[in-house]
Amino acid sequence: MIIFEHPLNERIRTFLRLEHLYERLEHFLPQDDPWASRTAIEVLLDVAAITARSDIKSELLKELERHIGTLNRISHQPGVDPNALEQVLSNLEEAVEGVQRSSGPIGQNVREDDFLKAVAQRGSIPGGACSFDLPQFHYWLIQPPEARQDRFEGWLNDIKPAIGAIQLSLSLVRTSASSRRVTAESGFFQEALDPQAPAQMLRVGLDHNASIYPEISGHKNRFSIRFMQVSDTGRPAQHHEEVTFKLTCCVL
Repeated sequence: MIIFEHPLNERIRTFLRLEHLYERLEHFLPQDDPWASRTAIEVLLDVAAITARSDIKSELLKELERHIGTLNRISHQPGVDPNALEQVLSNLEEAVEGVQRSSGPIGQNVREDDFLKAVAQRGSIPGGACSFDLPQFHYWLIQPPEARQDRFEGWLNDIKPAIGAIQLSLSLVRTSASSRRVTAESGFFQEALDPQAPAQMLRVGLDHNASIYPEISGHKNRFSIRFMQVSDTGRPAQHHEEVTFKLTCCVL
């Protein structure tokens, strides 16, 4: 099953982007190859750019507190596993404490590092991060992998707690509802959402062998899904046949 996700508010949109970037970091960081370290630096600078917004930290804390409040309200409902709920609440409390322990804004270590500032400045120019433009960067890239890893650990010191909290929050959102199998007539599906229980994210599941993909648009009141197929010319066109897929409206 291939899953396509679509955020329904700006907060979840930002969290998904940061999650995506950190997954790329985790892929390249363990690799000893200097080209992997170069790519990891580029991704790290993207993370720093997104977290430069002053409200990211407060938005994250608000989201964690919202989850805690929601879970506390359902704690006495029938069918709730008290042990599992207690563990999730404990994880959320730890995530809050981890984010709060960071004295400054998320990503401050990266944004205030003179070495990374130089890389970011030259990196905005096509090909600007090559060896003759940034000899210091070239020198750093040829250092032993252990030395590069140590620098990354320092840069990520105030980012890791926030990313862990984001991953926890998104995990709760993703598992907050069960998927249902629905059908898109002529490759198009739309549905109204309950404004009293705002959905955070849509998840569309398609079979691996499906030669189509969804284009999703929506907001807190309504969403639509248009299934597209790639033609021989490379220009996508709408799929006009019936499509059965799995839909999850994540509302937590």
